[in-house]
Amino acid sequence: MNTQEFSIRRTTAADWREIRELRLEMISDTPTAYVETLDDALGLDEAAWKVRGERGSAEHGISVVAVLASGRWVGTMGGFVPDSGTGPLLVGVYVAPDWRGRGAGVADALLGAVEDWARTEGQQLTLHVHEDNARARAYYERQGFSATGQSMPYSLDASKLELEMVKRLP
Repeated sequence: MNTQEFSIRRTTAADWREIRELRLEMISDTPTAYVETLDDALGLDEAAWKVRGERGSAEHGISVVAVLASGRWVGTMGGFVPDSGTGPLLVGVYVAPDWRGRGAGVADALLGAVEDWARTEGQQLTLHVHEDNARARAYYERQGFSATGQSMPYSLDASKLELEMVKRLP
């Protein structure tokens, strides 16, 4: 169990190097959890990474990170309201392997921050999770998300599905 403290905060454009490093780590760790390949991420320039950092203060979006006292980033989550009008969508969920688990609290703290934001945008939070990501689905179920029965083809491999889950926000 990790005993080091961490803080949760929104990202900024100035965080672009850390955002890039963490994104490359997350895609390498769980390639099917994201709709971006490692090659695509490696091809982005500084300006594109800065735009991603600005998501932390987007009008209808959020990007938060878990940062250790040492400065190491150990997790991230984001959210935005798609043009489809379906309400807030949880995206870009990642916790470093050595900070996963119920005892660490990183995922719960990140999700809490995104849910606080999502309450300002709607009454439920929606996500899409790869059908083969049982670990993530189990976490979401423990956090009160339920499968809707809806799915969509996974954009990087149309033979696989992303499953929709929702959580009502009190």
